[in-house]
Amino acid sequence: MLLLAAAAGILLYQIALFLMVLWYSVMPPRLTPFMAAEQRELRAAQPDAQVRYEWVPYEQISANLKRAVIASEDANFMQHSGVEWDAIRKAWDYNRRQAEKGSARRRGGSTISQQLAKNLFLSDSRSYLRKGQELILTYMIEAVMSKERILELYLNVAQWGTGVFGAQAAARHYYKQDAARLSAVQSARLASMLPNPAYYDRRRDSPYLQSRTRTISQRMRQVAIP
Repeated sequence: MLLLAAAAGILLYQIALFLMVLWYSVMPPRLTPFMAAEQRELRAAQPDAQVRYEWVPYEQISANLKRAVIASEDANFMQHSGVEWDAIRKAWDYNRRQAEKGSARRRGGSTISQQLAKNLFLSDSRSYLRKGQELILTYMIEAVMSKERILELYLNVAQWGTGVFGAQAAARHYYKQDAARLSAVQSARLASMLPNPAYYDRRRDSPYLQSRTRTISQRMRQVAIP
């Protein structure tokens, strides 16, 4: 009986998450778990602190940033169904080697769809249980949303610095302009920050960041966007 009750609870939880995925397929999020956690951390030092976040629709985000983010984070975004297992394995091996060398460099093996699932619903914990839930949510998102909607949501909720979330807040924070006006170089630089945004917010002249920006700029020309 206890096992049956637990199974029923898990099923109800997944149904509730699916209903939230349906909601986000047409409505913008207010404050994601990542934003809320960041705001709590900021308020520990400054009680009235607020994260910077402003939703902008897909057509008001520069095509340069869309191409740069796909080139940087998920080159096969338009083709895959949500998860790329080989990319996860390669990123795991790379990040382990970098950690052993004491380097802050990180490579994301998760697709944009996976990152969106994590950003919208989960935390930054690294348990196998959380990863499993992320995969379930990813397939829900891919089943319900178009690639355009997935990218629109991701660009609006991704973290781009300390307390900075979304393309519009990032464009204003770094370049004092709207997300619609970001140039190719500016977009490539923002995309290169995504694996570790708070770190690179403090180290904007990092040689790695400059090198990564050049690499992404070259890749952008071959990227298709929804």
